Amino acid sequence: MANYQHCKELKVMRDPVHGYIHVSYQVIWDLINAPEFQRLRRIHQLGGTFQVYHTAEHSRFSHSVGVYEIVRLMIERVENLKSILSEQEQVALLCAGLLHDIGHGPYSHSFESVTRTDHEEFTDRIILEDTHINRILRKTDNALPQMVADIIAHRSERKLLSQIISSQLDADRMDYLLRDSYFTGVSYGEFDLYRILRTLRVVYDRLVVKKSGIHAVEDYMIARYQMYLLVYYHPVSRCFETILHSLFKRMADVYESNPKLLEDVSLFVPFLVSEKVPLEAHFRLDESSCIAGFMSLPQSNDPILKDLSSRLLNRNLFQYEDVINQEKLNMLKKNNKILAIFL
Repeated sequence: MANYQHCKELKVMRDPVHGYIHVSYQVIWDLINAPEFQRLRRIHQLGGTFQVYHTAEHSRFSHSVGVYEIVRLMIERVENLKSILSEQEQVALLCAGLLHDIGHGPYSHSFESVTRTDHEEFTDRIILEDTHINRILRKTDNALPQMVADIIAHRSERKLLSQIISSQLDADRMDYLLRDSYFTGVSYGEFDLYRILRTLRVVYDRLVVKKSGIHAVEDYMIARYQMYLLVYYHPVSRCFETILHSLFKRMADVYESNPKLLEDVSLFVPFLVSEKVPLEAHFRLDESSCIAGFMSLPQSNDPILKDLSSRLLNRNLFQYEDVINQEKLNMLKKNNKILAIFL
């Protein structure tokens, strides 16, 4: 039987973007305090972007509670939305907003290409397999883990629920644009969140925007374009990711030929082989443990591992060059001056 218990008193968390994060359901408060969720404090929201914007030190934790807060605001402020959702759907939606990034590894999306892992797959597993997160959800409602996982993975029969979490105009994007803009110190990602919320409506079980909200949505779209162009795809950040990718690729090669050379960084091994990564290994690996591992690699007997790890630790990044034609690209390839190509 479902038990959507409220906290004895309203819980609030200070937030520089939303002012306060408001928590009234006990299940949300318990999820925030779960070890798997607390791990997100040790993962940067923007991967290697802190190498460019030195104040971009915010975490997946702060983004996740921010997405939860926007979902809560949508339920409360979007006309008719609360009335057409059952309490079970509201709680599942709030949990989905909070847990949508629970499966992220170190350095966010850059880690996925490095290790061939998928944060969405880990998110599904953490919610559905035997974890603290799963037990908290089942304690509230035995159907809740599957409902939350289905909303995040776009498997929910009610498409409106997934649309609120992940679409073209969703709580996830709205929080990360505002949050990333704030913490990088730029204004590119700013838009009028509350104007958008005021002009959202539900029609045929889909979120739509009133004509009077079009300009606010256009500002949001331009903000997203500028943040990708000027922040997320900054070439220095991509250089950091390239070295990270090369380091893990080299570790995989070294492990295959001489595993003893990686005895001091055994926590990386599950991510270097093709087998399914155990959840325990995933939980042990955050950016703190990565840095500890990288700190031991400059003493490695492998000169490539020594060089790449030193570059990561000391921000001795490779240079980048804009390539505007095929002729220049061919010349760079001929002179072996290309580590990676970003399109």
